[in-house]
Amino acid sequence: MYKNLRAFIAELERRHELIRVREPVSSELEITEIADRMVKREGPALLFENVEGKDFPVVIGLYGSAARTALSMGVPNLDALAERVSKLIQLNPGKGGLKALMGLLPKLGELKGFFPKRVNGGPVQEVVLRGEQIDLSRIPVLKCWPLDGGPYITLPIVITKDPENGELNLGMYRMQVLDKRSTAMHWQLHKVGRRHYDKAKRLGKRLEVAVALGGDPILTYAATAPVPPIPGVTEFNLAGFLRGAGVELTKGVTVDLPVPAEAELVLEGYVDPAEEPVVEGPFGDHTGFYTLEDFYPRFHLTAITHRKNAVYPATIVGRPPMEDAYLIEASERLFLPAAQLILPEVKDYHMPPAGVAHNWVNVSIRKAYPGQAYKVANGMFGLGQMMFAKVMVVLDEGAPLKPGLEGLIEALKNAVPGRDTLVTRGPMDVLDHSSRAMGYGGKLIVDGTKKLEAEGGAVPFTLRVHTSLPAMPGVNQKQWPGIWAATFQKKAPGQAKSLAEKLLSTPQSAGIRLLLLTDADTKLDADELLWAVLNNIDPERDAWVMPGAEGPVLVLDGTRKLEEEGFTRRWPPKIVMAPEIVRQVDERWEKLGLPPLSRLEPVATG
Repeated sequence: MYKNLRAFIAELERRHELIRVREPVSSELEITEIADRMVKREGPALLFENVEGKDFPVVIGLYGSAARTALSMGVPNLDALAERVSKLIQLNPGKGGLKALMGLLPKLGELKGFFPKRVNGGPVQEVVLRGEQIDLSRIPVLKCWPLDGGPYITLPIVITKDPENGELNLGMYRMQVLDKRSTAMHWQLHKVGRRHYDKAKRLGKRLEVAVALGGDPILTYAATAPVPPIPGVTEFNLAGFLRGAGVELTKGVTVDLPVPAEAELVLEGYVDPAEEPVVEGPFGDHTGFYTLEDFYPRFHLTAITHRKNAVYPATIVGRPPMEDAYLIEASERLFLPAAQLILPEVKDYHMPPAGVAHNWVNVSIRKAYPGQAYKVANGMFGLGQMMFAKVMVVLDEGAPLKPGLEGLIEALKNAVPGRDTLVTRGPMDVLDHSSRAMGYGGKLIVDGTKKLEAEGGAVPFTLRVHTSLPAMPGVNQKQWPGIWAATFQKKAPGQAKSLAEKLLSTPQSAGIRLLLLTDADTKLDADELLWAVLNNIDPERDAWVMPGAEGPVLVLDGTRKLEEEGFTRRWPPKIVMAPEIVRQVDERWEKLGLPPLSRLEPVATG
């Protein structure tokens, strides 16, 4: 395992998985454009040694492939994470439910055995800056995308303490730099950091905060993981379990909080709930769309501590695939055994990158009785952050879960739209821009399992692709087995439904069970289409069952919603890099010492 970030960097370099860029680069957009090209081809991590006007180098792309993410966690592949947890809880897939869950709690309590180790000082406190010395503008915080409200800290480990019971929490929340000594703190509605803030507000207290950057790469991952709410078990324990040794912690110099002794930098300070929130955003988010402005607390810095010759770690999020997809896959593997303990019929599950984690889940089950697919789907919706899932596709054991499109096609062989689809409601990620309300919207279950007699039995159906599609001006079209996609320039309410009726009235709707509609700026590429459609639907409003040439067709209206259609929320733009930055990077690529992109293969997303 890796004691700290620089040990991991050294290992990546030894494996030729890291490139040092010595030419001057800008932290405003340029690093993003370079890193985005690299991660979309599973290229090496990047260490930018000379960032214009800044005091520290930037490392980015540490988790830029499944293999590199597994390496950061000391396992041969990400599937090994599930094996490790299975051994911890001694999973018996034949038993489940509440009794099994209660039996799991003391086993998860074994995570307490990986307590952090307290040390005095540490490398992260080699340099201590206070008062007027604090200057966030000297840190190479990236402005990632053209419409971002400012530079954003994107890979922070945010440490807070529950004001009532003292429980620690580590979370990863983006932080917009507001000035030299403060940032916004993006504590969303459902996050533990937000809960600590709300408690502090009720008690009339300031909330101390410490933000670590760097350290053991496992600790950075742990800050993103959905750790179960078990008293005394924190993300520090999870990191200790994964690394096989407790994380070394030292006390902050101005806050009563533990901080990783081996981190590169730590920002210390407080949030005062008595203050008015600040405007935060926009931000080019992991959904591939901008999250628009909103109000969030201000984080005041009281100290910056750092190693001598510290390295600033960063990531970017945006249109998939991005490196957050590999962190999501790690969590997917890590928490599979716990899901199986509660829902023992679950064989496996996968969150395809096109679904940006919360929009799409494929799950396979060992089916034994009618309605079991819905039982599992609703059970999955009840598992922690899985409550944000929008579309749940249930398949039989042995069916492919990834690539995601392959799993979806397999489901369509068995799913009769209307009969085997179900729309429901529940909590949504607050970043979801298309739901009926912020944090609340529709969900879709697709039962793609083979049907028992009580469920209506099998309906013979052959998924088809037609070589010739109907000519319709302004409409671009493509088909995959059982799936028809069309993009067009939407100008009026009701236009999507009208187009669906026209398409489905043609002979080319024979053998089709899913029609995807979205905007003209979307490429006719399976992953991009599904990404756009899933982002842009609230299933309760935008999933229709309509007649086709050979039976019912599920239509998903993934177009931009208009005010005339009753949609009153602001619709965000898709993330697109500024053309001048693209040209600049094109011209500088070779001089920067970067490998020709032709040598790197584009990522085949799952």
